Amino acid sequence: MGKLALTLTAATFVLGMTALIASAQTQQLGAASLQGQLHSATPIVTPTACRGPGPYCPAGWVRRCWRGPYGYLHCRCVPC
Repeated sequence: MGKLALTLTAATFVLGMTALIASAQTQQLGAASLQGQLHSATPIVTPTACRGPGPYCPAGWVRRCWRGPYGYLHCRCVPC
């Protein structure tokens, strides 16, 4: 009975070590392919309507300013 228990314990130990080695190998391959997946991934957050609504213009528009002929500042909302 003692030999059977020793044999089963040794077999369990060997199978456990094999599983750990296999797990480490698959993690290394997953880490290598993770960079490739990140390059082809679609971003989760996408910019919408040129930074959203602002204090001066609604969503989809941005504020543009320029100096007029007499030095006055003119601003208006233009589409993105």
